[in-house]
Amino acid sequence: MKIFCSEEGDRLKLKFAYDEKIVQVIRNIQGREYNPYDRTWTVPNNSINRKFINDEFEVCVESFDQLLALKGYSNSTKKAYRAHINKFKVHLKKDINEVTVDDIKKYMYYLMNIKVNTNSYTTQAYSAIKLYCSYILNKNIEFKNFPRPNTVKPLPKVLSEEDVTKILNSVTNQKHRTILYVVYSSGLRVSEVVSLKISDIDSNRMTIFIKDSKGNKDRYTILAQETLNELRRYFKLYRPKDWLFPGADESEHLSVRSVQNVFKKACAKAKINKDVGIHSLRHSFATHLLEYGTDIRYIQELLGHSSTKTTQIYTHVTNKDLKKIISPIDRITKK
Repeated sequence: MKIFCSEEGDRLKLKFAYDEKIVQVIRNIQGREYNPYDRTWTVPNNSINRKFINDEFEVCVESFDQLLALKGYSNSTKKAYRAHINKFKVHLKKDINEVTVDDIKKYMYYLMNIKVNTNSYTTQAYSAIKLYCSYILNKNIEFKNFPRPNTVKPLPKVLSEEDVTKILNSVTNQKHRTILYVVYSSGLRVSEVVSLKISDIDSNRMTIFIKDSKGNKDRYTILAQETLNELRRYFKLYRPKDWLFPGADESEHLSVRSVQNVFKKACAKAKINKDVGIHSLRHSFATHLLEYGTDIRYIQELLGHSSTKTTQIYTHVTNKDLKKIISPIDRITKK
């Protein structure tokens, strides 16, 4: 069943040649509305409806931006995909509507062997081009057996509890200190912490609500008592109104780059010489929970992973079992 879909603010607009089967499916969507003037349906624009529409229909869109929005990609992914397509168009040196399988293969080779980009960068470029060709150009290109680079997954960089303590204690600005407390104590991504609203903090249930996180999923994570104490001190000083951590313009939340800079300065002040970014606080949260015996399935839920396979990477960096292993040199010297 084919429909045309476009994004209109907090609504998705659906248009199609009349088909009773399509109408019956749409009537099952909560909050749907019919406009008799232009004979279109609209539904709430949320992750559940976007997934439902993608699963049920063959969706047509006007632009790549609309497609990315419908897929529910994060702002950073949208930006990256648009950049990949623009670079591919420049490299192609011909109308993209005339693109062939060989053109894409040559570009993949160019990215990997001439420009020497990482596997993950090239894989993302491949995904962007595949999406563009399939949905925007309607090209019947066989991607199933298409060669693409293997993605190398490095082990996460984890901080010790002592290092985390030094970093948190080095920050005197209450707003910045509270942000780092929330990231580490709840295992949030930096994009998630800046997107928090005051209403997402539930001090009665001691939870934090994460809306539309990676993979279009909502979830809850834990709110630590010490973090709640920091939040209360922060509230008294800053009195935020909507966004938990607003930017200079209170109608906008703090930027990801600002929080990354806060962490970088905190590491310098705490004299942490490891090559780590703020995401290491999330990695450390998961690893430290694992070391204290928390079930990996609970950690999976707190982090918002779709599968425990993703979470299991932390079993490779935990010290829990490594500390039990005695090096041969220690046995020799004892003798």
